[in-house]
Amino acid sequence: MATEDSYLLKVAEIVRETADAVSVVFEVPSGESATFDFKPGQFLTLGVPSDQTGLVARAYSICTPPGDGLAVTVKRTAEGYASNWINDNLKAGDTLRVLPPSGIFTPKSLDTDLLLLAGGSGVTPIMSIARHALEHGEGRITVFYANRDENSVIFAEKLRELAAANPERLQVIHWLESVQGLPTAEQLKAFLAQYDGWTSFCCGPAPFMKMVQTALKELEVPRERRHQEKFISLGGNPFGDVEEVLAAQATIAEADDAENAEGAPEDEPAVAGPVAVEVELDGEQFSFVDWDGRQHLLDFLESKGVNAPFSCREGECSACACMILEGDLSMTRNDVLEKEDLEDGIRLSCQARALTEKVRVTYNG
Repeated sequence: MATEDSYLLKVAEIVRETADAVSVVFEVPSGESATFDFKPGQFLTLGVPSDQTGLVARAYSICTPPGDGLAVTVKRTAEGYASNWINDNLKAGDTLRVLPPSGIFTPKSLDTDLLLLAGGSGVTPIMSIARHALEHGEGRITVFYANRDENSVIFAEKLRELAAANPERLQVIHWLESVQGLPTAEQLKAFLAQYDGWTSFCCGPAPFMKMVQTALKELEVPRERRHQEKFISLGGNPFGDVEEVLAAQATIAEADDAENAEGAPEDEPAVAGPVAVEVELDGEQFSFVDWDGRQHLLDFLESKGVNAPFSCREGECSACACMILEGDLSMTRNDVLEKEDLEDGIRLSCQARALTEKVRVTYNG
């Protein structure tokens, strides 16, 4: 059942992975199988019930490889309303409102050598990528997985099984804080230096990802061979005017529009157009010469029938992220990309406006 761009999916199974993490397996209706096709490394945005807001939107990575069902893994966080609700309340037979898969944290080729780095629950998209690459690719794979202790290792048994079944292609390296302490920048850099020429994917806590990216840059690994997953909890409502939200809005005060407007950051002046724009998406090339550069790039692409990825439309997640190959883009709002991301040419297309008369971008990571 769909409302706007969201769907109500039935929970087929809850799998307890560790004491503080569960995998939620969804049942996808046969008529919506194409809608929920996904690439390894992508995520789902879930609408978790809330007494205050009707729904809170949270993004969780898909842990399964394409063709092996649809499931996300959710680890409990100390102050996380949604993660605690899912771990404590969700059960088989329940339904959740879900947006279709999103994200560009996915390999262009499954035949390249992949260095997959995970911290804690960041192993979720890494697991999807590793399993898919083992089944459909030919490259070597190394998984570096950092955790607090042995009991917090998600997918421990599955990783052992995969390594035993693929000894020539897969190596799994566990780093436990309880045994080795937190990895230092020097230790990580020395480890990464062994994988010259490999393509890296990193997901985990922000300090872990920053340390990995800093080390890779110091090793002069080119941008096209280093990838990191990044999304945050959404403050807005990407689910449209669904009944859950409308019911809650009737019982709480409206947000102060004037205050929100005062806090909105101003971007640089945009080119009025016409702007020539070229887009790489899912192996296809799109070219247009009539973009009014003051219009957000995502809105323009949708007006041309291009199925560009997005989730929140508010600059609060990275579902719509693209990378500049030529020209430049400003953003009306940005709550997720850091200075290093901007320097690497990453922009949120839902907030992007043209700064040059020609722009070329890619959604292919």
